[in-house]
Amino acid sequence: MINNDNIHHLNFEDKKITLIGTAHVSIESADLAQKVIEDEKPDMVCVELCESRYHSIMQKSQWQNTNLLKVIKEKKAFLLLSNLMLAYFQKKIGQKLGIRPGEEIVRAIQAARSVRARIYLADRDIRTTLSRTWRCMGLWAKIKLLFQLVSSVGEMDNIKEADIEEMKKKDVLEMFLSEIGKSFPEIRRILIDERDQYLAHMIRTSPGKKIVAVVGAGHIPGINSYWERDIDLDALNQIPPKGKVFSFLKWGIPGFIVCLIILGFFYAGSSTGTHMIKWWVLANAILAGLGAAIALGHPLTVLSAIVASPLTSLNPMIAAGWVAGLVEVFLGKPKVKDFERLSEDISSLKGFWKNKITRILLVVAFTNIGSSVGTFVAIPLMIKVFT
Repeated sequence: MINNDNIHHLNFEDKKITLIGTAHVSIESADLAQKVIEDEKPDMVCVELCESRYHSIMQKSQWQNTNLLKVIKEKKAFLLLSNLMLAYFQKKIGQKLGIRPGEEIVRAIQAARSVRARIYLADRDIRTTLSRTWRCMGLWAKIKLLFQLVSSVGEMDNIKEADIEEMKKKDVLEMFLSEIGKSFPEIRRILIDERDQYLAHMIRTSPGKKIVAVVGAGHIPGINSYWERDIDLDALNQIPPKGKVFSFLKWGIPGFIVCLIILGFFYAGSSTGTHMIKWWVLANAILAGLGAAIALGHPLTVLSAIVASPLTSLNPMIAAGWVAGLVEVFLGKPKVKDFERLSEDISSLKGFWKNKITRILLVVAFTNIGSSVGTFVAIPLMIKVFT
């Protein structure tokens, strides 16, 4: 049972702030948040949500405004897919526990409206958090993350009582990235420490004199520790540039491949050069096509992945997954009903392949993974032919 240890009273300048630490999957937390707001009758209620997460909870029709062409062209397909995967896990947990994860936030918003308090979104945009996390991960860590998310699906039906108690202590975003976070401390810093700073700053500078803030209990120690410190909000919102190693590999690998083929023709003869090109084309085409096929892309989408991959792998500005994804958009032509059914379809793993929206995102992700793996498979085969 949640007790008053979860309620903290803070001051900042002339503001009085009541900070409530909640469990994200607990009916007791939802009751506590509602009761405190109704009793305190604040003029401002801060919640641990960003604008996009707020709309996903309060506006069920938000997906109808998604521009898939724009998502693919802006290279945000994986970020959107990751967001939907997290939403899937939320739904599965809710089915297990009999409560919607984040119910305490919904109840806090409803209570705020009932006492005519304003609502203030205090969390950092999830897209910024995911982008900062994404930039600090290497290629294999990214691939590991995607497959870890997918493999975790099968484990959802084997949740034990001890696992449920652990879930009550964590944010869903933190929970499903925690395993990778053990190997990459930088990820923990971005997911938890940075958000502690962000929440502390947003809560203490929010409009109003009497404020109630509802956040996950795991953020309370961090918020308290940063409460009196100076916080650079611009730095927390900045998307870091791609690393020099990434930039080098982005241009260096295609350059190396081209040089290798040229050397094959000049120093080992046209037959060797031709065989090197053959292995390059086969490795890229087969694995990219396999990725598109695993995503259940249209046959022409699979063909586009096969044709595009050997060429796009030599062009750092274009990816095979983007080509295949755009082809799938034009061939699949998602309808309004696909957007309307999205929330329901992501309740099951099968629904990710059934719904045209998520299938397009899977096509982009799996084709890009297949093409990347194909590049690393082709290189040793080409070197072997050359030597």
